[in-house]
Amino acid sequence: MALKAPEQKSGHLVAPGERLGVIEEFIPDAGTYVKDGVIYSKIIGCSLVDLQNRRVQVYPVAPGAVVPQVGTVIIGQIGNAQSDNVLVNIFKVGNKKISGKFGGILHVSDVSDRYIDQMSDVCKPGDLVRAKVISSKNQIFHLSTNDRNLGIMYAFCSRDSTLLEQQPGRYDLVCPKCGNVERRKTTPDYGKEPM
Repeated sequence: MALKAPEQKSGHLVAPGERLGVIEEFIPDAGTYVKDGVIYSKIIGCSLVDLQNRRVQVYPVAPGAVVPQVGTVIIGQIGNAQSDNVLVNIFKVGNKKISGKFGGILHVSDVSDRYIDQMSDVCKPGDLVRAKVISSKNQIFHLSTNDRNLGIMYAFCSRDSTLLEQQPGRYDLVCPKCGNVERRKTTPDYGKEPM
C-alpha cells in the first residue's frame, strides 16, 4: 500500500555518512547504518522516512554508483593547498570513475611516516595523487598517502605547468622545459599509469 503524503517524506538527496535520525525515533532500514545510536546514510541516494512505521531508508540514486568508502584507494587532483593540508578533488575510486563530485582532505600528518614540514614539500595544486580513504568523519573523506604505493602519480612544474620528469635513482623531479627542480612524495610507478 502506498503511503499518503503526510505519512512519508522523501526526495532528500543524501551522501554517505549523512545523519538521518536516531534509533529512538526511527528503525534503520536499507541503505543505512547505525553508530552510537545515530542512523547514517551508507550510500548516495534519496532518503525515505516512513512516519507511520517509524522507518528510515536510503534508495540508491543509480544502481552500482561508485563512491569513495573507507579503505578504498582513490585518484584525485590536488586543489587548494595550505601549509598543513590540501583539498583533493576525487575523480576515481580504484579504476572506476565516480558518480558525482567528491572531495577529500590530505593532512600533513597522513602523508608519510617521516616528518614533513609543510604540504608544499610533497605536493602542489594540479598534481594527480593516489591516496587511501582512512576516514569519512563529519562527511569529509580523510585521505592518506602513508604507503609505498601511494603518493603523487603526475606532477606539474610550478613555473610553467609542464609535466615533471623523474630522474633515474633520484627523488627530485625536473621540468624538461625550464629545468626547474621540485620535490614530491611520488609513487613507484610515477608517470606510468594511464589516466
